[in-house]
Order: sequence, then C-alpha cells, then structure tokens
Amino acid sequence: MRLPHATDLTGVDVALVGVPFDSGTSYRSGARLAPREIRAQSSLIRPYSYFLKVAPFDDRLVVDAGDLDVPPAGSIDHAYGVIEAGLRRIVQAGAVPIVAGGDHSISLPILRAIAEKHGPVSLVQFDSHIDTWGDYFGGRHFHGSPFRRAIEEGLIRSPQYVQVGIRGPMYGEAEDFAFQNAHGVVMIDIGAVKTDGIARTVERIRSIVRGPVYVTFDIDSVDPAFAPGTGTPEVGGLTSYEAQTLVRGLAGLDLVGCDVVEVAPQFDGPGQITSLLAANLMFELLCVIALKGRSSRG
Repeated sequence: MRLPHATDLTGVDVALVGVPFDSGTSYRSGARLAPREIRAQSSLIRPYSYFLKVAPFDDRLVVDAGDLDVPPAGSIDHAYGVIEAGLRRIVQAGAVPIVAGGDHSISLPILRAIAEKHGPVSLVQFDSHIDTWGDYFGGRHFHGSPFRRAIEEGLIRSPQYVQVGIRGPMYGEAEDFAFQNAHGVVMIDIGAVKTDGIARTVERIRSIVRGPVYVTFDIDSVDPAFAPGTGTPEVGGLTSYEAQTLVRGLAGLDLVGCDVVEVAPQFDGPGQITSLLAANLMFELLCVIALKGRSSRG
C-alpha cells in the first residue's frame, strides 16, 4: 500500500506483516511466495473507503513491518516459534497485526501471540474448509488443523467461533464435524450464505462473536473463478464482491488481529487477480480496524 517500512513499532497502530511459509500445506505448495506478490498488487490501493467512509491512513499510524524470516523447511514447530515471536513483538508494541500468509497453519502461532495479550478471542473464519481436523500423516500441525489446536490450547472461545463459506467434498459427517460440534463451533456453509444473503449472514456473525475478535480469511473461501491462485481450490464459493461486503460487515467489532492466507501466486490467473483481491481484503480489514479506533477516540 506504499506504506513506510518500519522496524521500530513505537506508536504504531496497525502493522502489515508478511509470513512467507507454506510447509503446512497438504496439496499444492506456493503460499510462501504470497507476501511478495500481495505487496506488489497493493500498490494500487487508494487511501479512502467510499463504502465505510473512512481514510485509514489518516486515522491510524499504519506501517509495512516487512516479512518475518521464517525457515522454509525443517521443523514446523521451529517455524511456529519464529512466527509467534515476530507477532508477539508487534502485539506487545500495541499494534494490531494484519498478516499476509502463508498457508493457513500460520494462524495457530499468530493466535498464540494474540491470546498472550488479549486472552482467548472470538474467531471469524472465512474458508471453504473447516480446518479443525486432527493429525495428518502422523503430524499434529498442518493447514487443516490450526483451529482444532487453537481450541485445545484455549486460544479461542469456541462458542464464539464462526466459520463462513464452508463447502466442497468432505470425508463424512462424523469425521469432519464431531470435534467442532462438541465444542460449539458455528458453521455457516456456502449454501446458507447464498440462500440467506450477505446482510443476514453478517447479522448471524455479529450475533455470535463478542469481545476481542480475530479474523482469518482463507482466500479459497472465494470461488476459483475470482481467486484461482490458491493451493486447495473449491468451486462454488463467494464472489469478490461478497467477500468484500462480508468483511465490511464486521465494522464496529473489536478486531485485535487478522490474516489473509493461502494465496499461491504461481497458480494465479492473468493480472494476478487473486493477489489483487487479497490486497483489497487487507485494506477492508484495515478500514474496519480504523473505524473502531476512530470511534474509541471520539
């Protein structure tokens, strides 16, 4: 977004940061390249939101905090430690992080850093996959398990956890939903979103979450017709406009952090439309955060 690069976060309100890591993927890797391309596409972002009536760069001190130096291979636990430490530095400085992933497994160490300051948070997850599965090939951590682990570690308040846009072929009712049903996770599948409409879906989301909120936006929640550049695409998803409008509907919530993940630039269409969408969704999230900050300062 043509923001200044800053390593000193003193006085910073919002820090945009890249996490180039995709060793948690189970299908097509490549999301480690996303922060670079999202940053490039974000140069088109202008400073004012007509729909939310906010100029976030005026209301908040926003910086590009660069990319974390995450090891691309080896122990995933070591990589998680690097990610958690990097986010802890941002959060403890008083800034709200907006993270460009990276695969969805990065949400777990981010949530560890967030919960360390704010305690367990509400979670809004835009996704085509539930990502509350268990072990995979004998390992506890991959991009299909971060929110199961977050519940087990007490990082999120599962009754205030809502998933939006879930769809695609699954393993089975028991295999997919037993854990999250036992923990009160609310799922709004893509059929409900399309049938009820965006306004009603926003009402449902807002009725579920409260207190500090973390928002995670998996780009594969958007239909591959609009966002083909992702590792595990699922047809029949949100449009770009629906994605933007859903995020705008979060205005007024207390967002303490967010991420946009699973962009894989090498699978993208002409014009890097997936990275362009990701950059715009980061801007929408920034506007939601700026509105909250402006309200709190009167």
